[in-house]
Amino acid sequence: MIAIILSLLAAASNALASVLQRRATVAAPEADAFKPSLILDLLRQPLWLGGVGALIAAFLLQAAALSMAGLALVQPLLAAELPFTMIIIAWLPPRGLRRVPWAGVAALTAGLAGFLVAAAPSGGKGVPGTGEWIVATAATVGCAAVLVTVAWPMRGPFRGVLLGVTTSLGFALTAAFMRTATRAFSDGVVAVVTSWELYAMAAAGVTSLFLLQNALQSGTLVAVQPALTVTDPVASILLGVGLFGEHLRTGGWIAMEAVGIVLVALGSVLITRSPLLHGERAVTPARRG
Repeated sequence: MIAIILSLLAAASNALASVLQRRATVAAPEADAFKPSLILDLLRQPLWLGGVGALIAAFLLQAAALSMAGLALVQPLLAAELPFTMIIIAWLPPRGLRRVPWAGVAALTAGLAGFLVAAAPSGGKGVPGTGEWIVATAATVGCAAVLVTVAWPMRGPFRGVLLGVTTSLGFALTAAFMRTATRAFSDGVVAVVTSWELYAMAAAGVTSLFLLQNALQSGTLVAVQPALTVTDPVASILLGVGLFGEHLRTGGWIAMEAVGIVLVALGSVLITRSPLLHGERAVTPARRG
């Protein structure tokens, strides 16, 4: 239960980070895309720094959750980020909570809860072997490289979606490294500091953060947020099963799991069609210049 609460708090912090960072990155020059100058420009914006603070809080909450539970439980709960994003945007003036697409929020929440109840993620070994890490890392990095290559010449929402998916792959791999690193705390601080997973986690996390800024700069929350919300849990479940041997229930439960996934997808579509998010798209260009 504690891991579930921590995961939901992490989702809320991620949602706040996305909203604040999107409002900051939209003003960044298009020429800064994929360049360190993008980060240098954003460092001068209080909104972006507030988003980084929220992202750090989410990182710590996620690490605490992963120290108690597996990827297949913690990461799908982060899909709650999308409803939290809607509510945060609705709280910002001049909007109101009455405009939140509650049907979409309810569908996504019910689907997420139904999937987790049916799948009942459990088990998992302590530390993957070297060969398993190599395969998982190579597969993730390879997919990310292909997506970035395709996104590079593009402009606008399509680039945002592709980079959103790429970012989620990076954050899923970061979470896998994080799970091993946090479990090392039981052996003492020295074991954590000397573990290679800690530094791999830092490298994957920083790279994913850079990709996230480019995704938010390229596309609106309408395009980017669903890609972030849906891809991360899927990739994390695959890593949890492949790397840590986590178990999901099969047999007759698969039908309920499928219904849960369909509801999550339906809820995501309903949410992204909300005037609130389209209002974000309409407002943000005025902030340029």
